[in-house]
Amino acid sequence: MFTVKRTDSDNHDFIELVKHLDADLAERDGSEHSFYAQFNKIDKIKHVVVAYEEDRPVGCGAIKEYEPGVMEVKRMYTLPTHRGKGIASQILTELEKWAAELKYKTCILETGKKQPEAIALYKKNGYYIIPNYGQYAEVENSICFEKRIG
Repeated sequence: MFTVKRTDSDNHDFIELVKHLDADLAERDGSEHSFYAQFNKIDKIKHVVVAYEEDRPVGCGAIKEYEPGVMEVKRMYTLPTHRGKGIASQILTELEKWAAELKYKTCILETGKKQPEAIALYKKNGYYIIPNYGQYAEVENSICFEKRIG
Protein backbone atom coordinates (compact mmCIF):
# COMPACT_ATOMS: atom_id res chain seq x y z
CA MET A 1 0.00 0.00 0.00
CA PHE A 2 1.37 3.36 -1.06
CA THR A 3 0.42 6.76 0.27
CA VAL A 4 1.43 10.22 -0.83
CA LYS A 5 2.13 13.19 1.38
CA ARG A 6 2.17 16.86 0.40
CA THR A 7 5.08 18.76 1.88
CA ASP A 8 7.85 21.16 0.85
CA SER A 9 11.54 20.98 0.00
CA ASP A 10 12.58 21.10 3.66
CA ASN A 11 11.22 17.56 4.08
CA HIS A 12 14.08 15.21 5.04
CA ASP A 13 12.67 12.28 3.05
CA PHE A 14 12.46 14.44 -0.08
CA ILE A 15 16.04 15.64 0.38
CA GLU A 16 17.30 12.05 0.72
CA LEU A 17 15.39 10.85 -2.36
CA VAL A 18 16.77 13.76 -4.40
CA LYS A 19 20.29 12.64 -3.48
CA HIS A 20 19.52 9.28 -5.12
CA LEU A 21 17.99 11.06 -8.12
CA ASP A 22 21.03 13.28 -8.58
CA ALA A 23 23.39 10.29 -8.43
CA ASP A 24 21.31 8.49 -11.07
CA LEU A 25 21.22 11.56 -13.32
CA ALA A 26 24.96 12.16 -12.95
CA GLU A 27 25.56 8.64 -14.25
CA ARG A 28 23.08 8.97 -17.14
CA ASP A 29 24.00 12.50 -18.18
CA GLY A 30 27.76 12.13 -17.89
CA SER A 31 29.57 15.31 -18.88
CA GLU A 32 26.27 17.19 -19.38
CA HIS A 33 25.23 16.73 -15.75
CA SER A 34 26.61 20.03 -14.46
CA PHE A 35 24.49 21.93 -17.01
CA TYR A 36 21.28 20.28 -15.78
CA ALA A 37 22.22 20.42 -12.10
CA GLN A 38 22.12 24.22 -12.08
CA PHE A 39 18.36 24.08 -12.82
CA ASN A 40 17.56 21.42 -10.24
CA LYS A 41 18.14 23.17 -6.93
CA ILE A 42 15.53 22.18 -4.37
CA ASP A 43 15.69 25.05 -1.92
CA LYS A 44 12.43 26.93 -1.47
CA ILE A 45 10.15 24.55 -3.39
CA LYS A 46 6.74 24.93 -1.77
CA HIS A 47 4.95 22.02 -3.46
CA VAL A 48 6.52 18.60 -2.97
CA VAL A 49 4.94 15.15 -2.91
CA VAL A 50 6.64 12.17 -1.26
CA ALA A 51 5.33 8.62 -1.73
CA TYR A 52 5.59 6.12 1.10
CA GLU A 53 5.32 2.37 1.38
CA GLU A 54 4.24 2.07 4.99
CA ASP A 55 6.67 4.56 6.58
CA ARG A 56 9.47 4.23 4.02
CA PRO A 57 9.91 7.01 1.43
CA VAL A 58 10.03 5.44 -2.05
CA GLY A 59 9.41 8.27 -4.50
CA CYS A 60 9.02 12.00 -4.92
CA GLY A 61 8.18 14.86 -7.22
CA ALA A 62 7.65 18.60 -7.06
CA ILE A 63 6.06 21.51 -8.89
CA LYS A 64 7.05 25.12 -9.04
CA GLU A 65 5.66 28.05 -10.94
CA TYR A 66 7.26 28.53 -14.34
CA GLU A 67 5.07 31.48 -15.32
CA PRO A 68 1.53 32.59 -14.43
CA GLY A 69 -0.85 29.71 -15.12
CA VAL A 70 1.98 27.20 -15.72
CA MET A 71 3.58 24.84 -13.20
CA GLU A 72 6.80 23.01 -13.98
CA VAL A 73 7.13 19.42 -12.77
CA LYS A 74 10.54 18.85 -11.16
CA ARG A 75 12.53 16.23 -9.27
CA MET A 76 10.48 13.14 -10.16
CA TYR A 77 12.10 9.99 -8.80
CA THR A 78 11.19 6.49 -7.66
CA LEU A 79 13.62 4.10 -5.98
CA PRO A 80 14.72 1.43 -8.48
CA THR A 81 13.35 -1.32 -6.19
CA HIS A 82 9.88 0.23 -6.43
CA ARG A 83 9.62 1.03 -10.14
CA GLY A 84 6.86 -0.47 -12.23
CA LYS A 85 4.30 -0.29 -9.42
CA GLY A 86 2.52 2.92 -10.47
CA ILE A 87 4.14 5.07 -7.80
CA ALA A 88 5.43 7.72 -10.21
CA SER A 89 2.00 8.01 -11.84
CA GLN A 90 0.43 8.41 -8.39
CA ILE A 91 2.93 11.17 -7.53
CA LEU A 92 2.37 12.91 -10.87
CA THR A 93 -1.41 12.75 -10.46
CA GLU A 94 -1.16 14.30 -7.00
CA LEU A 95 1.09 17.08 -8.31
CA GLU A 96 -1.37 17.84 -11.13
CA LYS A 97 -4.27 17.85 -8.69
CA TRP A 98 -2.39 20.26 -6.42
CA ALA A 99 -1.52 22.54 -9.35
CA ALA A 100 -5.19 22.60 -10.43
CA GLU A 101 -6.27 23.44 -6.86
CA LEU A 102 -3.86 26.39 -7.04
CA LYS A 103 -5.63 27.50 -10.28
CA TYR A 104 -2.85 26.56 -12.69
CA LYS A 105 -3.97 25.43 -16.15
CA THR A 106 -0.88 23.68 -17.51
CA CYS A 107 2.01 21.54 -16.35
CA ILE A 108 5.27 21.45 -18.29
CA LEU A 109 8.45 19.51 -17.72
CA GLU A 110 11.83 18.63 -19.15
CA THR A 111 13.46 15.24 -19.11
CA GLY A 112 16.47 13.75 -20.81
CA LYS A 113 16.45 11.61 -23.93
CA LYS A 114 18.61 9.17 -21.92
CA GLN A 115 15.66 8.55 -19.57
CA PRO A 116 13.30 6.29 -21.55
CA GLU A 117 11.37 5.30 -18.41
CA ALA A 118 10.53 8.94 -17.71
CA ILE A 119 9.50 9.58 -21.31
CA ALA A 120 7.19 6.56 -21.20
CA LEU A 121 5.73 7.71 -17.85
CA TYR A 122 4.85 11.16 -19.14
CA LYS A 123 3.34 9.89 -22.40
CA LYS A 124 1.30 7.31 -20.46
CA ASN A 125 -0.04 10.11 -18.24
CA GLY A 126 -1.24 12.32 -21.09
CA TYR A 127 1.75 14.60 -21.63
CA TYR A 128 2.68 15.51 -25.18
CA ILE A 129 5.99 16.67 -26.60
CA ILE A 130 6.43 20.42 -27.08
CA PRO A 131 9.33 22.50 -28.38
CA ASN A 132 12.07 22.77 -25.77
CA TYR A 133 11.44 25.81 -23.58
CA GLY A 134 13.54 28.29 -21.63
CA GLN A 135 17.02 27.12 -20.74
CA TYR A 136 16.42 23.82 -22.60
CA ALA A 137 15.62 25.46 -25.98
CA GLU A 138 18.90 24.56 -27.67
CA VAL A 139 19.76 21.45 -25.64
CA GLU A 140 20.08 18.34 -27.81
CA ASN A 141 19.57 15.84 -24.96
CA SER A 142 16.41 17.50 -23.58
CA ILE A 143 12.82 16.63 -24.40
CA CYS A 144 9.99 18.81 -23.08
CA PHE A 145 6.37 17.92 -22.40
CA GLU A 146 3.12 19.67 -21.57
CA LYS A 147 -0.29 18.72 -20.24
CA ARG A 148 -3.39 20.87 -19.81
CA ILE A 149 -4.82 20.32 -16.34
CA GLY A 150 -7.44 23.05 -15.97
